[in-house]
Formats: sequence, C-alpha cells, structure tokens
Amino acid sequence: MSQNIPKTELLYKKSKPIDKLSLSEGISLMIKEQKDAVEEVKKAAKSIHDAIEAIYEYLRIKPNGRLIYVGAGTSARIGVQDGVELFPTFNWPIERLEFIVAGGKNALLQAIENAEDDTNFASHILKEKLICENDVVIGLAASGNTPFTCKVLEKAKSKNALTVAISNNHKGEILKYGDCKIILNTREEVIAGSTRLKAGTAQKICLNIISSMIMIKMGKVQNGLMSDLVPTNKKLRKRKKIIDNSINNRNINSNNDKIRKKRKD
Repeated sequence: MSQNIPKTELLYKKSKPIDKLSLSEGISLMIKEQKDAVEEVKKAAKSIHDAIEAIYEYLRIKPNGRLIYVGAGTSARIGVQDGVELFPTFNWPIERLEFIVAGGKNALLQAIENAEDDTNFASHILKEKLICENDVVIGLAASGNTPFTCKVLEKAKSKNALTVAISNNHKGEILKYGDCKIILNTREEVIAGSTRLKAGTAQKICLNIISSMIMIKMGKVQNGLMSDLVPTNKKLRKRKKIIDNSINNRNINSNNDKIRKKRKD
C-alpha cells in the first residue's frame, strides 16, 4: 500500500522517532536532513539550469509576460516569499508578477479547509488572472499530486503558457503538465508528512536560484551588486547609495584602464 503513497508522506525510519530523541540528537538530525535537502537540489542542477534558460528566453521575447507562482499550503507560501522580493530587489515590474494560491490570499495566514482539492476554484482563478501564452507559470507541490496546483498547470499549458513543474515526488502528477520538470526528491520527513521541513527548504533554494539567475541574465546585477534595487526604506536608501557609488567607481576605474591601455598601444 505504501507504494501508492508519496515518499514525502512516509514514516521516517533512519533513526528512532524524533520525539524519542534527546534535544541535542533531534537538532543534529534536523540539521542533517536540511543538508540532505541541499544535496537534492544539487542533483536537480541540470533541470534547474534548463528551466532558467527556458524562462529567460520566454520572458525576453515576451515583454509583457508574467511570472506566476502557483501552490497550496507551504508550497504557496514559499512561492509568494520568493516572488514578492523581485520588485524591491531587482525592480521586476509588479504588473508582471502574479500568485495563484489555493484558498486565495487568506490561505497564506491560515489553513483553508479543502482548498488544495478545489479544482473548480483552480479553473476559475486561472480565467480571472487571464493566463495566456505570454506567461510563465511555476507550480510547486511537495507530494507532486496537489489537485489545485495540477489543475492550474494543466489549464495553463492548454493556454500555451510556459509551465514549470516542481515536485518533491519523482512520480508526481504535476510533472505531466510541466514544459520544464524539476524533481527535488527529498523523501521522508523527520515528522512524517510535514513538508514545511526538508521539502520546503529544497523548494525555497530552488526558487531562489531560478529567480535570481533569471534577473542576473536580464542585467539586473552588476559586479555582484543589486544595480536595480528599489529603495523602499531608510536602510535600502543607504544601500542604494553605496551600490551606486560602487558601480560608478568601478566604471570610472574601468574607463581609466581602457585609456591607459590605449596610451600603451
């Protein structure tokens, strides 16, 4: 019977149950499992690379195209956490960013009963958001089988949007609907089924890499600095000034080097 259950839901058997361990042992085990999450992202590096290239090329030739994050529960919250940072960090246009969350925005702060199973709402919100062939739709599901997320990706694919399916289960249903498929095979959690742990860590790392590298390829980072930073508070205004000064100084130095080289020639 366990063959039909995603490994993310199975009982962790590599040690005694975590509640039977000492505090120190429990901490060590959780740290080890978080490291394993990183290893699973490393194994998916080729798929992540291909997804970045595909998304970048898609958005480059479709100037009105949007990045759209889709998920339920923890996966939705991780997607929102990644996406909301794109405007202040990289000045990614707010109108080119969307979130489709099972249960709606209220589900970000509290569990909404049956939200992840509501495929009717999935179809409705996809129409409401006017998903089309210009968009990139990134769906995340730890089990890979979340009905809401699968339905959104299925419908988005039928609209000729570029779809990216990220699953922590190598047999996840969501993978059927991804033009780009990323498998983060994190397997059992130390608290069975609590995918806010290792699975969530892997998803967050994966999204951080994807969104950051896309923005880098779009020229929004210079010499490792956030050249398009939007200063929305005192700390960021100070940071922006430091960044601008650093970029200007490097440009001046670069020009001086070119002049000196010409003189030598």
